[in-house]
Amino acid sequence: MKNEIKNILNLVKEQRSFDFTGNQLPMLERRIQKRVYATNTKNFDDYFDYLKHYPDEIDNLIDVLTINVSRFFRNTLSFEYISKVIIPRLILKKVQTNDNSFRIWSAGCSFGEEPYSLAIIINEFLEKGKISVDLNIFATDIDKNALETASAGKYGSESIKNIKYAIVDKYFTKKDNLFEISPEIKKMVQFSFFDLLDKNHFVPPESIFGDFDIVLCRNVLIYFNPKYQELIFKKLYKSMNNDSYLILGESEVLVESFKNKFIRESRIAKIYRKRRIK
Repeated sequence: MKNEIKNILNLVKEQRSFDFTGNQLPMLERRIQKRVYATNTKNFDDYFDYLKHYPDEIDNLIDVLTINVSRFFRNTLSFEYISKVIIPRLILKKVQTNDNSFRIWSAGCSFGEEPYSLAIIINEFLEKGKISVDLNIFATDIDKNALETASAGKYGSESIKNIKYAIVDKYFTKKDNLFEISPEIKKMVQFSFFDLLDKNHFVPPESIFGDFDIVLCRNVLIYFNPKYQELIFKKLYKSMNNDSYLILGESEVLVESFKNKFIRESRIAKIYRKRRIK
């Protein structure tokens, strides 16, 4: 990594405890450059001096480095498979085994569209089958501003463009050109701050022990170099129970050391089933 980039990232880590050193260098350069332009500094070294003199700029830089792109039911094929295959399979098995606990982790939840989409899917299935489970959806991110938006549950029209009208009508209330998720769905999701590179916890502290049935880590791994991807996969794998599923983003793949620990579940989506530990 270039020294001028390393200096900037070390300052961010020192001042705010965020470690972006594992992120891909081209992405870091593009996003830091945006703040170079915004602050009228000449180059990365000049911007580094600017950060030292104006520490509030560090928060602006963190916002740029954690840019979120999200919408409800992003990647329709993945959500179709989750809805039609995985959710029925997992919940019906729990009913048969008298296991009432259903636990999900949305790692890198951005503005909350992903975990709320899951909550809607699950609620639809439970209502249709007149089934009751103890559902816990834990949604985490390192962007505190995104988490505030997620907790508020209010979205513009762009976020809901993939949703069928009947679902919008049932689960959203429109007010002042924003669509607010219903309290029923909102209470199903617990949002919290969590850094996937946290060395002290392998799961969000709010979840206590992990044991997740579904883990989603979509469009997060692409920002990290192989060394940090390995660390994240260890954490995700450890958090999953024996019958669980891992959902990745469409441009993401399993790291080499974990390819024999998962079975590709779907040809049309990056969905993997954890191999049973015998």
